[in-house]
Amino acid sequence: MKRFITNGDSDIHLVLARSEEGTKDGRGLSMFIYDKRQGGVNVRHIEHKLGIHGSPTCELTYKNAKAELCGSTRLGLIKYVMALMNGARLGIAAQSVGVEQEAYNEGLAYAKERQQFGDKIINFPAVYDMLSRMKAKLDAGRSLLYETACYVDVYKCLEDIERDRKLTPEEKQELKKYQRLADAFTPLAKGMNSEYANQNAYDAISIHGGSGFIMEYKSQRLFRDARIFSIYEGTTQLQVVAAIRYISNGTMLNNIKDMLAALPAEADAALKARVEKLIPVYEEALANVKALDNQDAHDFLARRLYDMTAELVMSLLIIRDASKAPELFKKSANVYVRMTEEDVYGKSAYIKAFQVEDLANFRAAEAPAEA
Repeated sequence: MKRFITNGDSDIHLVLARSEEGTKDGRGLSMFIYDKRQGGVNVRHIEHKLGIHGSPTCELTYKNAKAELCGSTRLGLIKYVMALMNGARLGIAAQSVGVEQEAYNEGLAYAKERQQFGDKIINFPAVYDMLSRMKAKLDAGRSLLYETACYVDVYKCLEDIERDRKLTPEEKQELKKYQRLADAFTPLAKGMNSEYANQNAYDAISIHGGSGFIMEYKSQRLFRDARIFSIYEGTTQLQVVAAIRYISNGTMLNNIKDMLAALPAEADAALKARVEKLIPVYEEALANVKALDNQDAHDFLARRLYDMTAELVMSLLIIRDASKAPELFKKSANVYVRMTEEDVYGKSAYIKAFQVEDLANFRAAEAPAEA
């Protein structure tokens, strides 16, 4: 039996199953392909979901289902699923950007129409603060998506070339470089955009007020659909796990410094200087976490390092985009850099004050009271 199978009612399916007798770990799993029309597979149940109603999520049962080996044995999980998952994560990042955009569109349209106390609510600071943050997250998130997709395109292209001929030493180095970048940036793109989709959908409802809670308005559907983005194909917490080694070993710090140095001459000097000022703060936070020399503390603080890393990366990307198209991105660059400052300074202060002993306070909060 398998649960939570997207489009599980389709005819052709890939299935991960144990092929090696006596094994218990991932090395005993292989990938198979089956045709449901040959029998042996039944849709036992279609899940009643909060959102994403356009795609059936199924529980499947298998009984003597005919299947063929896909690829090589033992590589089902450690090679094929991991490759599929990276592609799926990038797809969900794109899906998230689409919902971020639509949530912003809905919130903006409503704010332009709705009047309160004789004025359009788009003129209220509380509302245009919300809208400006929604737009900044959207623009910065899209930049991160496109940058990550670019890295994936380059290394996939080189892999395709390698099937036809031997790569030159320079091409091999380029392949390794872009594969590492794709591996480091994909969990950032998926995690941050899925969270931003949730936040923008939430804010769209807030802008609508009571109307946002009514089923006739689209914002409620966006909110329901967005919730799964930070769960499927790896929760945000798992994206942190996937990204943290590139953060902890300094790879992302070096990437951030390289991105800063690569900003075009026409980039906004003031914004560039503000982000440059944040890098030592981030670097100190990294050092403080390492100095704790405790794995539980590292895991506990990892999300804060992840957020800071992604926000610095996206700040530099949106500054770059604003230098090329100021009419589209200048305002978002200003807003997003301010948001990054707010977060980096706040989270670095949290990390600086953190002690390993503090973990006991969080564990105690979860423990049931003694009778």
